[in-house]
Amino acid sequence: MTRSVAVLIRTHIGTRAWLAILLCCLTASAAAHHGWRWATDEEFELSGTVKEARLGNPHGELKVDADGDLWTVEVGQPWRHERVDLKDDMLKPGTELTIHGHRSAEAGELLMKAERLVIDGKDYNLYPDRKS
Repeated sequence: MTRSVAVLIRTHIGTRAWLAILLCCLTASAAAHHGWRWATDEEFELSGTVKEARLGNPHGELKVDADGDLWTVEVGQPWRHERVDLKDDMLKPGTELTIHGHRSAEAGELLMKAERLVIDGKDYNLYPDRKS
């Protein structure tokens, strides 16, 4: 085997190894965020006023003012909103609501994942298979 062929083989294997490592890191990062691992196991309740709302992919997100603190609330994928008939216009700025779910496990982070929203006394259970 010539030296140039050996270098080409090592370079090709090295490139493939780096790509595999990069793919694993990206996959792990996405899985950690989009699952429930980043949140505590304890049930958490937050009441406040919607400041911003976006229901869309990959998941909806609300900005909620609760006693002067601005929380980010993940509200699941669009198919979950459709299943419970949750619409964008129900979450316009100024809407008061209570959110049941799980907060971030990172101390001080104002982030939670909603399992259920209560708006005007009506429940919108995004994760009916989970107790909230």
